[in-house]
Amino acid sequence: MSWTDERVELLKKMWGEGQSASQIAKELGGVTRNAVIGKVHRLGLSNRTTTTATPKAEAKAKPAPKADPKPAGPKERAQPKPAPEPIAAEPKPTNVTPLRRQIVPAGQPLPPQPSANEISPEALARVSEVEKKAKKISLLDLTEKTCKWPVGDPATDDFWFCGLPSQAGKPYCEAHVGVAFQPMNARRDRRR
Repeated sequence: MSWTDERVELLKKMWGEGQSASQIAKELGGVTRNAVIGKVHRLGLSNRTTTTATPKAEAKAKPAPKADPKPAGPKERAQPKPAPEPIAAEPKPTNVTPLRRQIVPAGQPLPPQPSANEISPEALARVSEVEKKAKKISLLDLTEKTCKWPVGDPATDDFWFCGLPSQAGKPYCEAHVGVAFQPMNARRDRRR
Protein backbone atom coordinates (compact mmCIF):
# COMPACT_ATOMS: atom_id res chain seq x y z
CA MET A 1 0.00 0.00 0.00
CA SER A 2 1.30 3.43 -0.87
CA TRP A 3 0.16 6.79 0.41
CA THR A 4 -1.34 8.39 -2.67
CA ASP A 5 -2.39 12.03 -2.67
CA GLU A 6 -6.07 11.02 -2.52
CA ARG A 7 -5.48 8.74 0.49
CA VAL A 8 -3.47 11.43 2.29
CA GLU A 9 -6.23 13.98 1.70
CA LEU A 10 -8.84 11.53 3.02
CA LEU A 11 -6.62 10.90 6.05
CA LYS A 12 -6.27 14.64 6.70
CA LYS A 13 -10.01 15.18 6.31
CA MET A 14 -10.98 12.33 8.64
CA TRP A 15 -8.30 13.29 11.19
CA GLY A 16 -9.58 16.86 11.19
CA GLU A 17 -13.12 15.58 11.78
CA GLY A 18 -11.88 13.81 14.92
CA GLN A 19 -12.02 10.26 13.59
CA SER A 20 -9.86 7.73 15.43
CA ALA A 21 -6.86 6.11 13.80
CA SER A 22 -8.70 2.78 13.79
CA GLN A 23 -11.69 4.28 11.98
CA ILE A 24 -9.41 5.93 9.42
CA ALA A 25 -7.50 2.68 8.85
CA LYS A 26 -10.76 0.80 8.30
CA GLU A 27 -12.01 3.43 5.85
CA LEU A 28 -8.75 3.55 3.88
CA GLY A 29 -8.29 -0.23 3.85
CA GLY A 30 -4.94 -1.94 3.51
CA VAL A 31 -3.34 0.02 6.38
CA THR A 32 -3.10 -0.55 10.10
CA ARG A 33 -3.97 1.81 12.90
CA ASN A 34 -0.26 2.24 13.63
CA ALA A 35 0.44 3.13 9.99
CA VAL A 36 -2.20 5.85 10.21
CA ILE A 37 -0.70 7.18 13.45
CA GLY A 38 2.76 7.21 11.91
CA LYS A 39 1.57 9.08 8.83
CA VAL A 40 -0.30 11.59 10.99
CA HIS A 41 2.86 12.33 12.93
CA ARG A 42 4.99 12.61 9.80
CA LEU A 43 2.46 15.05 8.34
CA GLY A 44 2.48 17.05 11.57
CA LEU A 45 -1.24 16.57 12.18
CA SER A 46 -0.94 15.17 15.70
CA ASN A 47 -2.07 18.36 17.48
CA ARG A 48 -5.79 18.32 17.14
CA THR A 49 -8.48 19.21 19.59
CA THR A 50 -10.18 16.11 20.82
CA THR A 51 -13.53 15.74 22.46
CA THR A 52 -14.21 13.21 25.14
CA ALA A 53 -17.43 11.97 23.57
CA THR A 54 -18.22 10.94 20.00
CA PRO A 55 -20.96 12.81 18.12
CA LYS A 56 -23.34 9.85 18.59
CA ALA A 57 -22.69 9.81 22.34
CA GLU A 58 -23.22 13.59 22.52
CA ALA A 59 -26.55 13.24 20.73
CA LYS A 60 -27.64 10.62 23.26
CA ALA A 61 -26.25 12.57 26.22
CA LYS A 62 -27.97 15.88 25.35
CA PRO A 63 -31.74 15.55 25.09
CA ALA A 64 -33.38 17.70 22.48
CA PRO A 65 -34.71 20.98 23.91
CA LYS A 66 -38.44 20.93 24.52
CA ALA A 67 -40.46 23.27 22.39
CA ASP A 68 -42.11 26.04 24.36
CA PRO A 69 -45.86 26.29 23.79
CA LYS A 70 -45.54 30.02 23.13
CA PRO A 71 -42.63 31.67 21.36
CA ALA A 72 -40.42 33.86 23.48
CA GLY A 73 -40.56 37.59 22.94
CA PRO A 74 -37.54 39.84 22.66
CA LYS A 75 -37.44 40.46 26.42
CA GLU A 76 -37.93 36.79 27.33
CA ARG A 77 -35.03 35.47 25.28
CA ALA A 78 -32.14 34.23 27.35
CA GLN A 79 -29.24 36.63 27.59
CA PRO A 80 -25.81 35.10 27.03
CA LYS A 81 -23.90 34.60 30.26
CA PRO A 82 -20.71 36.59 30.65
CA ALA A 83 -17.52 34.59 30.32
CA PRO A 84 -16.05 33.59 33.69
CA GLU A 85 -13.02 35.58 34.75
CA PRO A 86 -9.77 33.70 34.33
CA ILE A 87 -8.29 32.38 37.54
CA ALA A 88 -4.81 33.69 38.18
CA ALA A 89 -2.27 30.99 38.80
CA GLU A 90 -0.76 31.05 42.25
CA PRO A 91 2.94 31.90 42.26
CA LYS A 92 5.12 28.92 43.00
CA PRO A 93 7.29 29.20 46.08
CA THR A 94 10.96 29.52 45.22
CA ASN A 95 12.34 27.97 48.40
CA VAL A 96 11.02 24.47 47.72
CA THR A 97 13.57 21.70 48.14
CA PRO A 98 13.41 19.09 45.35
CA LEU A 99 12.42 15.60 46.42
CA ARG A 100 15.14 13.93 44.36
CA ARG A 101 18.63 13.77 45.76
CA GLN A 102 21.31 15.79 44.09
CA ILE A 103 23.49 13.84 41.67
CA VAL A 104 27.14 13.89 42.68
CA PRO A 105 29.53 14.25 39.73
CA ALA A 106 32.06 11.47 39.10
CA GLY A 107 35.22 11.76 41.15
CA GLN A 108 33.54 13.74 43.93
CA PRO A 109 33.20 12.20 47.41
CA LEU A 110 29.75 10.84 48.15
CA PRO A 111 27.76 12.49 50.96
CA PRO A 112 27.43 10.42 54.14
CA GLN A 113 24.62 7.90 53.89
CA PRO A 114 22.09 7.74 56.73
CA SER A 115 22.22 3.93 56.75
CA ALA A 116 25.92 3.99 57.77
CA ASN A 117 24.85 4.76 61.36
CA GLU A 118 22.87 1.52 61.48
CA ILE A 119 25.83 -0.81 60.79
CA SER A 120 27.66 -2.03 63.85
CA PRO A 121 31.30 -0.95 64.26
CA GLU A 122 32.37 -4.62 64.45
CA ALA A 123 30.77 -5.36 61.08
CA LEU A 124 32.43 -2.30 59.53
CA ALA A 125 35.82 -3.36 60.89
CA ARG A 126 35.32 -6.87 59.45
CA VAL A 127 34.34 -5.40 56.07
CA SER A 128 37.38 -3.14 55.89
CA GLU A 129 39.65 -6.11 56.73
CA VAL A 130 37.97 -8.27 54.07
CA GLU A 131 38.19 -5.50 51.48
CA LYS A 132 41.97 -5.43 51.97
CA LYS A 133 42.05 -9.13 50.97
CA ALA A 134 39.41 -8.78 48.22
CA LYS A 135 40.17 -9.89 44.66
CA LYS A 136 38.92 -6.56 43.22
CA ILE A 137 37.24 -7.99 40.13
CA SER A 138 35.23 -6.26 37.40
CA LEU A 139 31.60 -6.79 36.49
CA LEU A 140 32.54 -9.13 33.66
CA ASP A 141 34.48 -11.42 36.03
CA LEU A 142 31.56 -12.01 38.45
CA THR A 143 30.15 -15.54 38.73
CA GLU A 144 27.56 -17.15 40.97
CA LYS A 145 30.36 -18.19 43.32
CA THR A 146 31.96 -14.76 43.77
CA CYS A 147 30.98 -11.97 46.18
CA LYS A 148 29.12 -9.28 44.28
CA TRP A 149 29.60 -6.52 46.88
CA PRO A 150 30.32 -3.24 45.01
CA VAL A 151 33.10 -1.00 46.32
CA GLY A 152 33.64 2.62 45.27
CA ASP A 153 31.89 4.92 42.84
CA PRO A 154 30.69 3.20 39.63
CA ALA A 155 31.49 6.36 37.65
CA THR A 156 35.23 6.10 38.37
CA ASP A 157 38.00 3.70 37.40
CA ASP A 158 38.48 2.74 41.06
CA PHE A 159 35.18 0.83 41.15
CA TRP A 160 35.34 -2.93 41.75
CA PHE A 161 33.54 -5.92 43.27
CA CYS A 162 34.80 -7.94 46.25
CA GLY A 163 35.22 -11.23 44.37
CA LEU A 164 35.87 -13.45 47.43
CA PRO A 165 33.97 -16.79 47.58
CA SER A 166 30.29 -16.14 48.37
CA GLN A 167 28.23 -17.97 50.97
CA ALA A 168 25.92 -20.70 49.69
CA GLY A 169 22.61 -19.19 48.57
CA LYS A 170 23.83 -15.61 49.12
CA PRO A 171 25.33 -13.10 46.69
CA TYR A 172 28.06 -11.96 49.14
CA CYS A 173 30.98 -13.30 51.16
CA GLU A 174 30.62 -13.86 54.91
CA ALA A 175 31.69 -10.34 55.92
CA HIS A 176 29.41 -8.61 53.44
CA VAL A 177 26.47 -10.90 54.34
CA GLY A 178 26.94 -9.68 57.92
CA VAL A 179 26.43 -6.10 56.76
CA ALA A 180 23.71 -6.69 54.16
CA PHE A 181 21.48 -9.17 56.00
CA GLN A 182 21.03 -8.02 59.58
CA PRO A 183 18.34 -9.35 61.90
CA MET A 184 15.47 -6.93 62.41
CA ASN A 185 15.89 -6.75 66.20
CA ALA A 186 19.60 -5.80 65.87
CA ARG A 187 18.69 -2.88 63.58
CA ARG A 188 15.89 -1.83 65.92
CA ASP A 189 18.23 -1.88 68.95
CA ARG A 190 20.82 0.36 67.26
CA ARG A 191 18.21 3.03 66.54
CA ARG A 192 17.42 3.46 70.23
